[in-house]
Amino acid sequence: MNIYDSLLAFTAAAALLTLTPGLDTALILRTASVESKSNAFKAAMGINVGCFIWGAMVAFGLGALIAVSELAYNILKYCGAAYLCWLGLNMLLRPGNGLTAVDAGGKEKKNWFVKGLLGNLLNPKMGVFYVSFLPQFIPQGQPLIAWTFGLVAIHVMLGMSWSTVLILATRPLARFLKRDAVSRWMDRCTGTLFLLFATKLALSKR
Repeated sequence: MNIYDSLLAFTAAAALLTLTPGLDTALILRTASVESKSNAFKAAMGINVGCFIWGAMVAFGLGALIAVSELAYNILKYCGAAYLCWLGLNMLLRPGNGLTAVDAGGKEKKNWFVKGLLGNLLNPKMGVFYVSFLPQFIPQGQPLIAWTFGLVAIHVMLGMSWSTVLILATRPLARFLKRDAVSRWMDRCTGTLFLLFATKLALSKR
């Protein structure tokens, strides 16, 4: 493929990947509807920074370790599954504030960026996907590092655009969705979804 064909093909494939519902979509929708627009954007930023970190690992060869080493893959897989279980159980057992950490002084910690970042980095499927996916769209003879980061930037721009659409779409309903009964119901549903993602991740194979 030439440069134009590579960029066009990757953009189309990345757009399909972005629009496919998953953990990131669930986290952003829940945060936007129950918490606030700013917290949802922080979570989205964390997710997208995670994509750049995965891209860096691919560009410098570290991501290949996740793809070829069963031990490395399993370690990251089980850490990710444990993290998702922790999030899911907190939302089920403490609906309404299960995703909000509280410090010793009783103040809420605004760590939505970290939640989005960890959710992305602890998913080995992202690493395997980037390792197997990105090289296919790098034209022969082009610089690997520059093209890897360029393709990741396209993916991140698409992801941020879609996140913005999701966040803004929920805001007109925010007053209704923030009612205690509704927010608890949403937390229980999202918590159950996180547990299902955790189970799927724990049972996954390279």
